[in-house]
Amino acid sequence: MNRPFYHEGMRDWQDRTDGRRVADALEQRRLHSQFWEDERAMIESTPFFFVASASGDYVDCNIRSGDPGFVKIIGDETLEWPEYDGNSMFRTLGNIAQQPNIGLLFLRFDGTSRRIRISGVASIHEDAQTLARHGNVRRVVRVRCVEIYPNCPRYIPDLQAGTPSPHIPRPGHEPPAPEWKTRDYIREILPADDPFR
Repeated sequence: MNRPFYHEGMRDWQDRTDGRRVADALEQRRLHSQFWEDERAMIESTPFFFVASASGDYVDCNIRSGDPGFVKIIGDETLEWPEYDGNSMFRTLGNIAQQPNIGLLFLRFDGTSRRIRISGVASIHEDAQTLARHGNVRRVVRVRCVEIYPNCPRYIPDLQAGTPSPHIPRPGHEPPAPEWKTRDYIREILPADDPFR
């Protein structure tokens, strides 16, 4: 995957909304390709994540879940997970076999943990050494992470407490500023009409 972080459609919207400066600052400060320590902890303890794959017009979004630890980080920019028995549709694996660029989303529905978005290149492994790391499975998906991008949890509800996000605009409610918009490198470059400028 050798491309800029933003394509023309993204840039068009950034320019329409006076957001290019913020987008550039976030790319410069937050985008990386090797796991930060807190990301390792979250990924290796997750019971689920979402995976997006595509091949031509075939676009799919799916979930992978297992006991915490089922996703293993095996290098500074590489993770893998076991493919458990499924329904024989192979939509994710079929897409990967045709076009290996995928997107992953790790999050906790606790209202405070940031999301981790990953773009990477996936491969499917069936060798004994790889399978041995994951128990009784037939295949493992490995991803070389090209872009790791943490996102704020602003609109994520706390499902355990049963509380919605306080950041969602509602009649008669003034949402608080998200933490990231108060950072020194962001605060002064927010779009002209940003409510937290």
